[in-house]
This record gives sequence, structure tokens and C-alpha cells, in this order.
Amino acid sequence: MEHDACDIVAVELGARRYEVRVGAGLVARAGAQIAPLLGRRRVAVLTEETVAELHLPALQDGLAAAGIDMQALTLPAGEGTKSWRHLAQAVEWLLDAQVERNDVIIALGGGVIGDLAGFAAAILRRGVRFVQIPTSLLAQVDSSVGGKTGINTAQGKNLVGAFHQPSLVLADIGLLDTLPPRDLLAGYGEVVKYGLLGDADFFGWLERNGPALAAGDRALRQEAVRRSVAMKAAIVARDETEQGERALLNLGHTFCHALEAVTGYGPRLLHGEGVAIGCVLAFDLSARLGLCPQEEPGRVAAHMAAMGMKHRLADIEGDLPDADTLIARMAQDKKVVDGRMRFVLAHGIGDAFVTDAVPPDALRDLLQESLAARR
Repeated sequence: MEHDACDIVAVELGARRYEVRVGAGLVARAGAQIAPLLGRRRVAVLTEETVAELHLPALQDGLAAAGIDMQALTLPAGEGTKSWRHLAQAVEWLLDAQVERNDVIIALGGGVIGDLAGFAAAILRRGVRFVQIPTSLLAQVDSSVGGKTGINTAQGKNLVGAFHQPSLVLADIGLLDTLPPRDLLAGYGEVVKYGLLGDADFFGWLERNGPALAAGDRALRQEAVRRSVAMKAAIVARDETEQGERALLNLGHTFCHALEAVTGYGPRLLHGEGVAIGCVLAFDLSARLGLCPQEEPGRVAAHMAAMGMKHRLADIEGDLPDADTLIARMAQDKKVVDGRMRFVLAHGIGDAFVTDAVPPDALRDLLQESLAARR
């Protein structure tokens, strides 16, 4: 495998500072990079079936090259794995594997495995270190960085979890070559989000380079991941536990989580697709409230359409409930404070802000019109 230059982005959290390394060929060199963290040359890997088939042998070889033994638990693929049942399975397996407090757990997979493995690491022996090796674009730019871990429950997404920062993140761009196009575009929804919330220049760069990036240009993919991670790392360093600014990273997510809930957290709507739809709705709502120029939502939607992304409620297959049911689901979101829903809205591309002052009628009208456009 080629060993291209690697970009390093630091997440500055004092004694818990860690690096996100972005580049091709990192899995092949995983042993040399993880070895400095280890007291004894063994690791426990949590992964899922699809990823294990594609990438687990390469990780085993990369670790073995540095004399590191590996044990692995392979869980089912899919959002349903972020559950009490699989969390218990993972923790019991880690205990049976005699993982000690000074050992390291590796999360090899997308956001589901990263969130589950990170939470298992957080609660095992009151906290074990872990390394993220994100295998999807979505995980590389978002969920692997920042220490949010957790599982889903019947009441909603990520309502049970912990802040537990990784010790290292290895974002191997080469792994993205195996992603199905739909999964890559879903992850691209989170990339676009970074431009929309705080970097208009980055959004412009994506408008110019997005199609080539999606077509497989590794240099562009590496640059998109590096810039996304750098934005997230800076925000996390300033606001680790989401007391203020970090909430901007939830642009599109209040809509997204409600849509994921009503579509069953399944293949009908991938998380990144929900984020993309949610971002367009957030800009539409911002324009309706006179907060941003009227042409901005169209520019956002046009870029997503040019990329072939799902970005409207009309792009979700099957039935959706009415606007009031969606709003009730949005009110379940963990970002609700004192019973008031909080939204990330925008004054324009690259200029997002958090507010709880959204008139209910404006929200209902937006959703009713968006749902009517499906017919």
C-alpha cells in the first residue's frame, strides 16, 4: 500500500491532548503508531461484519508488524448495534478478554462502532483508553473526533453515553475506496455541514471540488477530511462538553434525528443523508425568518443536488408522518433545554448560530410545505 504524506491535526485538551492523523496507508502502519500507547503488546478490537471482511486482516498485519497481538469481536453491521444488548455483549467480551485499565481498545468501523466502542471503553474499569480507526467518511470527519460516545434507546438517539476522548485517531483515506457511493455521499453531508456552519471559503472549495472528491480523488478527500477535522478539533478544544459553541456542530441534526426516528434508524435514511436534509431545512427556516439572504438555501440545495445527494424530504422513500408528529419527535431531542427546542440556524453560509426562538408556526409551515412537495 502506498505511504503518502500524513496530515496531523491536534485536539488540544491539555493532558488529554491527542492527534488525528489523516492520510493513506495508516492501517498498514497502525502497529508502529499505536505501540507508544501500549504497556503490553496486545490490543482488543471492536468492529462489525462488513468492515471486518474488508479491513480486519490488514489491521492485524499492521499490528503484527510491530509485534502486537490482536483479539477482535465482530458485531452486526448497522445502526441497531448501538444498543444496550450489544453494549453489554462488548463489555462482557472485553472483560473475558482480560482487558486491563492500562490496555487499549481499538474501534475499527464507522460511527456506530466508534460510538459503541468508545462508550464501552468509557465504562470498562471506569475508563480504558481507546483508538479510533474510522472506516467511513462520516466517521473520519465527525464521530471519531471529540469524544462523544453512546448508544441509542427507544426514546431516541445517543441519549445514553459519555464524553470519553480517544488517545489517537487514524483516518486512513485509502479505506474510503471501499465505501459504496451512497455511504460516501452520506458522509459528505457532514463535510458540507462544516462549510455551512463556519467556513464559507470551505463551502466554495467544496462546490468546486466536490464532484472530483466523490469520484475518488484521494488528495481532495484528504484535504476535505483534514479541514473538517481541524474545524471540529478547534471547536471541541474550546467547548468539550457542549456548553456553548460546540452546539453549532449540530447544524441539521434536530431535523435529522427526528427523521431518523420516524424512518426506524435503518437503511431508508442514513445519518449523513438526514444531516444534509436537515441542513437544507435549517437554511430554509433561516430564510423564512428573515435571518439569512433568500438565495442562500437555494445555493445549499443546488450543491447537494449537483453531488447527487438526498437533500429534500421528497428524497426519502416511503411514507412520513405529518408535521406535528415530526415536531413532537424533535421535542424529544437531547438538545431541548427547559422544554424549548434549540435550533442551529444561519445568517448565511459559514455563519451559523444557536437559538431557541423559533416560532412554532414557522416550523410547522416549513415542514407541511416540504411534506406536501413529496406528493
